Amino acid sequence: MDKFITKATLLLFIILHLNACTPTTPETQQQAMKLWYTQPADATLPDTPKVGRDDLHWLEALPVGNGAFGAMIFGDVHQERIQLDEESMWTGSPDDNDNPEAYGALDSIRQLLFAGKFKEASELTQKTQVCKGVGSGYGSGADDPFGSFQTLGDLRLDFDTDGDYSDYYRELDLQTAVARVEYTLNDVRYKREIFSSHPDEVLVIRLTADQPGRLSFRANLDRPESYTTTAADDQLIMSGRLYDGKDGEKLAYMTRMRAINKGGSVSYVDSTMTVSNADEVLILLTASTNYVLKYPDYSGRDFERLSQEALDKASAKSYDDLLASHLKEYQQYFDRVALGFNPQDTVANIPTDERLAAYKEQQNDPYLESLTFQYGRYLLISSSRPGTLPANLQGIWSNKLQSPWNGDYHTDINIQMNYWLADVTNLPEIHLPFFDLLESLVEPGTNTAQIHYRANGWVVHPITNVWGYTSPGEGSSWGMHSAAGGWMCQHIMEHYRFTQDKAFLERMLPVLEESAAFYLDWLVVNPKTGKLVSGPAVSPENTFLAPDGSKCQISMGPTHDQEVIWQLFTDYLEACGALGIEGRLSRQVADAREQLAAPQIGSDGRLMEWPEEWEEVEPGHRHISHMYAIHPGSQYSLLHTPELAAAAKKSLDYRIAHGGGHTGWSAAWLISQYARLQEADNAKHSLETVLAKSTSPNLFGQHPPFQMDANFGYTAGVAEMLLQSHTEVIQLLPALPAAWKNGWIRGLRARGGYTVDMEWTDGKLTSATIQADQDGNAKIAYGEQVQEVSFREGESKKLAF
Repeated sequence: MDKFITKATLLLFIILHLNACTPTTPETQQQAMKLWYTQPADATLPDTPKVGRDDLHWLEALPVGNGAFGAMIFGDVHQERIQLDEESMWTGSPDDNDNPEAYGALDSIRQLLFAGKFKEASELTQKTQVCKGVGSGYGSGADDPFGSFQTLGDLRLDFDTDGDYSDYYRELDLQTAVARVEYTLNDVRYKREIFSSHPDEVLVIRLTADQPGRLSFRANLDRPESYTTTAADDQLIMSGRLYDGKDGEKLAYMTRMRAINKGGSVSYVDSTMTVSNADEVLILLTASTNYVLKYPDYSGRDFERLSQEALDKASAKSYDDLLASHLKEYQQYFDRVALGFNPQDTVANIPTDERLAAYKEQQNDPYLESLTFQYGRYLLISSSRPGTLPANLQGIWSNKLQSPWNGDYHTDINIQMNYWLADVTNLPEIHLPFFDLLESLVEPGTNTAQIHYRANGWVVHPITNVWGYTSPGEGSSWGMHSAAGGWMCQHIMEHYRFTQDKAFLERMLPVLEESAAFYLDWLVVNPKTGKLVSGPAVSPENTFLAPDGSKCQISMGPTHDQEVIWQLFTDYLEACGALGIEGRLSRQVADAREQLAAPQIGSDGRLMEWPEEWEEVEPGHRHISHMYAIHPGSQYSLLHTPELAAAAKKSLDYRIAHGGGHTGWSAAWLISQYARLQEADNAKHSLETVLAKSTSPNLFGQHPPFQMDANFGYTAGVAEMLLQSHTEVIQLLPALPAAWKNGWIRGLRARGGYTVDMEWTDGKLTSATIQADQDGNAKIAYGEQVQEVSFREGESKKLAF
């Protein structure tokens, strides 16, 4: 036995002891859904300008957001920093990146690939099939037309104090979406409360002290570039225009701030707001830009008027009224799902950063695992609301001018992963911004399909931005991912399966149909097999050793593309059936689906990533794109295709054995993959990897650097472990790990329009209640037991197994 016990090990012992001693009820377990700390994030440290490097102090700040307006709360005592974000703060501008030289070389590339001349094919692909111009700037496009999502700026509060403080506490309450800071300084107890209100479109900051006249500070608004701050009309106004990547300016923005004081005074002079000797101060901020998600100009919002109106309306309300409207709107989403694993530490006695440190050593804290599940839901609600832009690679939070990978929408898994959790964790409305973006890509994507490929329909490649970028990337080794549109369209039928919303399906059917039209033109016959294949195409970002000795990414008919197109065609036919119509392309799609080349099982029993058994250059590659048909697709399953499911498992095991799943989002995807294969312990191990290796002190996910899809993928994966409905059977607790011996969950959603509550003890299901949105029959399984249950609309049934 080790002579010394680490602090983290001791904390783990305390956590487990508290877990064992705390009575378990759903009501008490949900009370503790908070991140909390006993020290501030340092608001005085400068951010590094270096691209791709996180600022550790920023990863200790706590996020709030209303879908459009976000903030990171440092909670420092003497000088506070509240870093601000607005969803559409993008440099760049619309740009023509479609390459008219692409189509002329397309057939030659295909013939070279069919002939096994991979080196020549790859060189010609890079020469002819990439975008025109600089594209994304290889992920550093802030000064290019592609642009970058970037910080709105900072609110800085200088209290002109120093010295020691005591009894410090800060928290982020997930149930209320309110951040709080408390401390004692010079015998005065100070409190701050911060939230971002969607209904009032305002960031609210309340400062109080337990003695009168003790609140005095100076406040400033600034950002690293492109701004001016002035005082006018009892407010500070920060405004400017961002670089368009073409020697001009495109996006215009404005932030307004006003303080409402009780006692003391407030003044606005030049670029500073000064509060003196107040009892209580309410600071209100609004922010807006001229951006509109509408091709081709993407502008037209009356941002100056809207930001002023929001500020004036909020100023006329009390803090209690602002809080009440915020809670009513936010909690209608968050409160739909609650859960607890094992007897939880309901009083949450261990600070979150110390819990995480202990977890990194021992990987054992069911409370932290359930908290992180709910945190993913919180972050998606906070960065995506009906009518906003969808959550990007960083949700809605960035302190950089050049965000990692431009803070854009990667469409070769990342934006899809952001929204996997939406429907299953009962947030269907939060999914809607994804579909707004998807619709907006059809028109520019139609241009790309015509210019690059002389194809009907529309296409998008592995990246897009707020300016309608649909061209391939600037490097063919990753940028020739033409399956992205099909992958994004998979969300259409998934959303319908959960919601049964036919009005939504009617709205989105043209998007689905035109995507199918593209792939009908894009597919070609493999002369060796007679089957339809996609290409030239990549298996996202992975490389193989070609028979001609070259290291290659481009092939004809990679497994990922074939699976995505099969799912798209299947979804299109299902959508037409659900709407009771024969679609314009139904017969062509049905025929083409039958002719698609099917993925193969290799001689070693693994699911092949490419059409032939080519050796991977990186056996532990982070992408597992050929597993698409297991998850998020449904082409393969243990129920219907056990051989292919077994081959998929061998592929996953091989990838992990060689170091795969080493990034946050990749490990998060593995949770869902293993859950679909009902490999509970492997799913749990992947979950542990996310928390232990790819999680920051504020529980933000890491690629690294910071990338939010790990948070969203984690939550989706946990839901997949507890409930599955991708086949015709609703499966209860299909991948419950031994570590979650006792637990409960309320409000998960199953396809077909069902809400599911469950409780389990000693690893066995003890209660399952299913509520139906409409009349229908459902097959519900627990283990080998299957029940066929009939429901009336709104009916709830408690099942026994």
